Amino acid sequence: MTVTIYIPRDSGALALGAEKVAKAVAQEIETRGLDAKIVRNGSRGLYWLEPMVEVATDAGRVAYGPVTAKDVASLFDAGLTSGGEHKLSLGDPEKIPFLAKQTRLTFARCGITDPLSLEDYRTHGGLKGLENAIAMTPADVVKQVTDSGLRGRGGAGFPTGIKWKTVLDTTADRKYIVCNADEGDSATFADRMIMEGDPFVLIEGMTIAGIATGATKGFVYIRSEYPHAVATMQKAVEVARKAGVLGVNVMGSPNAFDMEIRVGAGAYVCGEETSLLNSLEGKRGIVRAKPPLPAIQGLFGKPTVINNVISLASVPIVMDRGAQHYKDFGMGRSRGTIPIQIAGNAKHGGLFEAAFGLTLGEIVDEIGGGTVTGRPVKAVQVGGPLGAYFPRSLFDTPFDYEAFAARDGLIGHAGITVFDDTADMLKQARFAMEFCAIESCGKCTPCRIGSTRGVETIDKIAHNIEPEKNLALVTDLCNTMKFGSLCALGGFTPYPVMSAINHFPEDFRPTPVAQAAE
Repeated sequence: MTVTIYIPRDSGALALGAEKVAKAVAQEIETRGLDAKIVRNGSRGLYWLEPMVEVATDAGRVAYGPVTAKDVASLFDAGLTSGGEHKLSLGDPEKIPFLAKQTRLTFARCGITDPLSLEDYRTHGGLKGLENAIAMTPADVVKQVTDSGLRGRGGAGFPTGIKWKTVLDTTADRKYIVCNADEGDSATFADRMIMEGDPFVLIEGMTIAGIATGATKGFVYIRSEYPHAVATMQKAVEVARKAGVLGVNVMGSPNAFDMEIRVGAGAYVCGEETSLLNSLEGKRGIVRAKPPLPAIQGLFGKPTVINNVISLASVPIVMDRGAQHYKDFGMGRSRGTIPIQIAGNAKHGGLFEAAFGLTLGEIVDEIGGGTVTGRPVKAVQVGGPLGAYFPRSLFDTPFDYEAFAARDGLIGHAGITVFDDTADMLKQARFAMEFCAIESCGKCTPCRIGSTRGVETIDKIAHNIEPEKNLALVTDLCNTMKFGSLCALGGFTPYPVMSAINHFPEDFRPTPVAQAAE
């Protein structure tokens, strides 16, 4: 019987040497004349163990990692093809604590299936949600998504069902589904992992959205920094189209839906939905004023659903198992699961999908394992470069949209960046303002000018030039940006800046060396 060996082709694994490992494994199979094949799967998201090689045995999968090309020969000598013991043995991957503690709904297949095998996708429960949606009325599909409590997983946490209902109720000759895959926040990689490791779940989710709202065309807008995700999604769309999952008669039904992959040019602001629409239309990526809402006048002036990758990839599980099943996970108004991405100075960096409700301390200390340097955690930034910095005193905050908002924070894309006690929070506040200044589309004055003045003013504080006066000026600038900016780029930049000032005031006071120099 042919033995199957799984080696990730996920970008994170490739960055850690997975391609060299795959070539070495292929060479050993050929040299030893073994009856074995290699499947290039996605990553399970345990990046400190990547490249993680798995072999399918009669007793289930056995994992090894992190594997280098130099380890491959000794792995085969130890009986890799039958799950033999080796110093890199991890045993059953599902029993690794980091994985065992998760609630994988959206990422249930990631790292398990062959990403481009539709047969594999079906075998592991794929397309059941779409089959159910085809048998329902559009209004009932929208109701099920609404009842599930699913909210946008890309930033503001807006209820997905309400967006869909607005598009469904708006009359037009054409409607569109746009997937925002312009994943640009620091410490985020969930979108990329899904697109590279389980692309059909995104295609299924978008097709369900099309059926639910009357849209017949979809676009996935992927950032140019994700060439592997672009290639995988393009191939997956071709496979789905050939199999009749996409096209004029979706899975033999009267519903028509097709989609295209589009690549952005790397502008951070194009993660904002109206800038993204302008870019898709071939225009400069600048923010549009709202109203009109994209759900009423979006792409090419037509009603448009714009959802994040994880929002759309979560729809199939809702349509497969029902609204109540999904809603049973989570807390408060934050229902279902969230893919938490742990990065920065973290011992166990990776993707951890869990129901809303874990505390920030549990995520950082227990799941993330603290810092890789072994030094104390000083701050944790949640929600990308526009997220607030939380000190240890706020580690009791549950992972919930409203709980974070109550403490002047935001979950955003659920990326977590860990900093140890060597971090300078004044420099981090400056970085936030500089980032905004560089990435601003320039349309509104508070963002364009405020961020530039912010950098200059923080530099004055760093040089002990009228620190109290300039701290007051930064606070005033942040207030203007927060309430006067057209979009979240300028509107959310105050979160990291003010949280750094409020929670780490000692980093904004002149050092004794600076005082002595005066």
